[in-house]
Amino acid sequence: MDGLGDAAKEYIAGSAAGVAQVVVGHPFDTVKVKLQAHNTTAHGKVYKNAFHCTSRILVEEGIRGLYKGASSSFIGIALESSLFFGTYAQAKQLLQGKSEDCKPRLQVIIPSAACSGALISCILAPTELTKCRMQVQGKDVMYATRYSSPLDCAVKTLQREGVRGIFRGGLATLYREAIGNAVFFCTYEYSRYWMHNYIDSPQFSSNSGLVVAKDIGIGIMSGGLSGMAFWTATLPLDVAKTIIQTDHNPQSSRNPFRVLNMVYRRAGLAGCYAGLGPTLARAFPANAAAIVAWEYSAKILGIRRE
Repeated sequence: MDGLGDAAKEYIAGSAAGVAQVVVGHPFDTVKVKLQAHNTTAHGKVYKNAFHCTSRILVEEGIRGLYKGASSSFIGIALESSLFFGTYAQAKQLLQGKSEDCKPRLQVIIPSAACSGALISCILAPTELTKCRMQVQGKDVMYATRYSSPLDCAVKTLQREGVRGIFRGGLATLYREAIGNAVFFCTYEYSRYWMHNYIDSPQFSSNSGLVVAKDIGIGIMSGGLSGMAFWTATLPLDVAKTIIQTDHNPQSSRNPFRVLNMVYRRAGLAGCYAGLGPTLARAFPANAAAIVAWEYSAKILGIRRE
């Protein structure tokens, strides 16, 4: 790995974070998508709550039902996380310049994170469309179009709706990622900085086992809190994105704010936050796993973190 530059190493570490995130978080995401797609329609609620949705999936389809669309998630999130963490690290380094001050700065974090989020939305829009359409179909809910795999979903979408169809929900994805990732990295950088300053002591630095435990603990807490902050800030945009992407009508609105207004009129504020329970339940462990994988992959690759 010595022949690789720091930039390439950042992208590799980002990919490792993405894989960890999918393994831990995809079942929660499936429940979230089903709640968003089926509990915000004019026909009323299909599922009573997240537990009811999960039990229905397990009874009808088994554990595989919770991992529907996971193959597209692995591909999409591996690429997305590689670009996400890699671009953020590079942009942050560029904006920081040669400053040796390791204290987090909003004027560096926010533009770096927003730029990274906007870039990855181009990859996320089509991969999340196939994932969402795979997730909402199942024996528990009748669906007009059936897909045998994420590839089958992508091909059929292109055939029936064209390139514009595969990028349905792109604007909602862009808003969600640019805003959400600014919130994510602000939470991550400040919580990590505060916890390191609070916990650092000679007792930790002199014991390698305690150093590893401390770093993992800080990674878990800062990653988990950052994930929860991301979704608390952006879940309404994600609800709009799911509705737009799972709607096969080419004439329906793609404006996320119009869709949210429609959801609010039908289901109130609760509808705009449909899937909040499984989303936050997923956000902490999935993002904790992603951050720990990112930080330790970077350490193995020889990238120095302040």
